[in-house]
Amino acid sequence: MPKSRPVQGLTATPPTQQPAATVREVAAAAGVSLATVSRTMNGGAQVSTATAQAVREAAAALGFRPNLVGRRLRAGRSHTIGVMLPTLQHPVFAECLSGIEQSAQSHGQVVALTTTQYDPANEEAASERLLENRVDGLVLTVADWRRSPLLDKLDREHMPYVLVFNQTGLVRSGGRAAKYGPGAARVSVSVDNRLAARHMVEHLIELGHRHIRMIAGQFSQSDRARLRHRGYEDAMGNAGLQAPPAVQLPFNTTEAAAALHEVVTAHPAPTALFCSSDHLALVVMHSLGRLGRRVPQDVSVAGFDGVAIGDLLTPPLTTVVQPVVEIGRTAVQMLHQRLSGQHMLGSATLHHSLKKGGTAASPRGQSVPAQCESHPRRSD
Repeated sequence: MPKSRPVQGLTATPPTQQPAATVREVAAAAGVSLATVSRTMNGGAQVSTATAQAVREAAAALGFRPNLVGRRLRAGRSHTIGVMLPTLQHPVFAECLSGIEQSAQSHGQVVALTTTQYDPANEEAASERLLENRVDGLVLTVADWRRSPLLDKLDREHMPYVLVFNQTGLVRSGGRAAKYGPGAARVSVSVDNRLAARHMVEHLIELGHRHIRMIAGQFSQSDRARLRHRGYEDAMGNAGLQAPPAVQLPFNTTEAAAALHEVVTAHPAPTALFCSSDHLALVVMHSLGRLGRRVPQDVSVAGFDGVAIGDLLTPPLTTVVQPVVEIGRTAVQMLHQRLSGQHMLGSATLHHSLKKGGTAASPRGQSVPAQCESHPRRSD
């Protein structure tokens, strides 16, 4: 076999990274002073149009970029918001991040993101990665805002933050609003999870369902799931119906057939399943299909979130709609107020609504009671 020969004109030298151009090199190339380069890059009005153009052309030719991070840190701010969410695999958090980024950009801020994968033990390490990057404040979701070593630490260090999806409200003791840490308030943006869940289960009851089971994320990983379960219990109790224990599934699960088999073969079997998130509702519907159950002919399914992907299903998903993008926008606006020195106590509770899609219908052989067909949904 003949030996291979190198191709003419090509070398095997490894690529090397060129050192970043300096302000001094830009000034020399443009024939101006260091101060003129600095004023130009900072948008100073004292520099003539022709001089500014020469500086920018020199900077572009040399590949120079101003060190905004260093400049901002010297000014005492990084103009960076740290964002800590459980995951981006679930659309609800991805849509919330979109709202966070929109609002951050409007305030001239950038976003640094990390996730915890629904593991409370990861919250401390994930937050440290953000704090080490000198973020100005945090927008975050924690497993349980009432019992959170991470939030205790942020309170002690006076690090501004706003919670998203965690529903804090005002906790009162002896008629006065309770505070956490050294004068810090646990500010949050959410819907009323308990009320919203109650409204959805009431809708299922209005459709004629009497045997309704809740499929939830693990309560130890989500205070939101616990609140939604309490709303489920409220609606069932108010209607004089039995509320069996929730079936708890891992939040990141993609298969629930094994857990659902016992549920759908029980006697009496549930005619409707209320899921604590749209992600779980999608997993449940997929698993029901594997078990030979049709939605909604055999089992109705309702979710909670109102993510856009639910509208792409056939039939569309019945779900509680929370304004996910607006939650993200509002959180950044509230964080900006805190960074500006405005003291805030309590939470912003945004309105929810019900999307009465096609995955929930009256139980087989029943029709919607006439008095319930046009029953208005109370917003409380």
